[in-house]
Amino acid sequence: MAIAIPSLAATHTRENSTTQRLPGIAIAAVASIGAGAIHAGAIGIHAEHQSLARIFIAVAVFQLGWGLVALLHPSRWLAVVGAAGSLAVVGGWLLTRLSGISFVTGLEVRETAQFADTACALLGVVAAGTAFSAAVIGWRAIRPQSLTFPSLMALAITIPAMLAGANHSHAGGDTEAAHPHGTASSASSAGVVVDESLPHGHDGATAATAATTSAAVVVAAPAAAEIDESVAHGHPADAQPASDSTADDSAAIDAAAVAGVDGSASADTTPTTEHPHTSAVVAPVPYDPTKPIDLGGVEGVTPEQQARAENLVAITLIRLPQWSDPAVAEAAGFQSIGDGRTGFEHYIQWSWIDDDVYLNPDFPESLVYQPQPDGSKKLLSAMFMLPRDVALTDVPDIGGALTQWHIHNNLCYTDDPVAPKVVGLTNADGTCAPPLKKMGESPMIHVWIQPHECGPFAALEGVGAGQINTGEERLCDQAHGGSGF
Repeated sequence: MAIAIPSLAATHTRENSTTQRLPGIAIAAVASIGAGAIHAGAIGIHAEHQSLARIFIAVAVFQLGWGLVALLHPSRWLAVVGAAGSLAVVGGWLLTRLSGISFVTGLEVRETAQFADTACALLGVVAAGTAFSAAVIGWRAIRPQSLTFPSLMALAITIPAMLAGANHSHAGGDTEAAHPHGTASSASSAGVVVDESLPHGHDGATAATAATTSAAVVVAAPAAAEIDESVAHGHPADAQPASDSTADDSAAIDAAAVAGVDGSASADTTPTTEHPHTSAVVAPVPYDPTKPIDLGGVEGVTPEQQARAENLVAITLIRLPQWSDPAVAEAAGFQSIGDGRTGFEHYIQWSWIDDDVYLNPDFPESLVYQPQPDGSKKLLSAMFMLPRDVALTDVPDIGGALTQWHIHNNLCYTDDPVAPKVVGLTNADGTCAPPLKKMGESPMIHVWIQPHECGPFAALEGVGAGQINTGEERLCDQAHGGSGF
């Protein structure tokens, strides 16, 4: 029997066979797909800023789509598109690391380069460079090349970068992202007592005017926000707000009324007076801090709930600006949690969280600032927090459908006893990788002194929005929303 043995000539021909190819475009495609996968994995991390999340979606779609098309149907003009697009993405990344992008919410301030975004930029550089070379060189008769090694290299960069990105927090604002907050409580429980014989924010007085008058002008009466000095409120004298001329006891909230006799967060929501308003009768108006406060027109909100919510907003508008300078806040013991890269920076006074003073803009547990292009910080909101032993199911009612409490149970902080920083998210089992740790689950709520698209009690979006009670839907009071920042 004869056995056919291929000739040496035939073997030599197969090993040296050539085909028409664009040198480098396949490597560019693999690198682009890797970068797109990293961007896709980071979309949820940036969801607190809708415009930024949309940018990440667009970039991921471009990089993934271009890479797949370039692998299946390579062409010279496609190489030009890929080189230009990848270069633009890398340029945008570089700009955010040098100076920030003032017209993109969430990227206004410079960010520090981290592993995930640096790896993504590196893949983008490879994609841009090899796609450009393919466009310049053009079609050539070359031997087929294996993509095994480039693919493994791309995976070696992409997978660790995606894992690192999953633990990177863009909690914002509501870092929120990074901490529990609390809002106003019921009329009696929050200490926001409405004297129906007096006007309470619907009489045409503006917030700007109210800031120079007594709290009783905008809030129902002098008793609308008083401190019961018979009840210890746990704040040392050296932690008092800097401006005593604007921070007197007539504008604070009665902590005992919120906490109850035993200090637990309880609320007596039984109305004690008639309220002249009716709910959902008049058309709602957007929240504007410079105009009379009117949170009416929301179905299901009782007159008492509306009054409590309006009074909390009114007193916060008057008293919170004393913290406009972050240096004043720092002197009172506030510490930044290091989330300014998200576009919102939270300062927390950790020793005020577990005391018995609640919903008090003279002693807010947390402040939200917005970093500005010139390096300054603009005060946007108070984040009122209840003690960490108060369950989210036990919070007092403030404004019904106007307000919603939330917690943050998925944030990990550095193990710093003085100024912990939020640096990531919990693992799948809800724990933080040592030495990181969680900081408790204080129920919290925001009160904005600047307009917000979801109203004066808005929580931030995305990861930073926190967690709400099971079965609830996240509230966004668009009826009173306004554009502000």
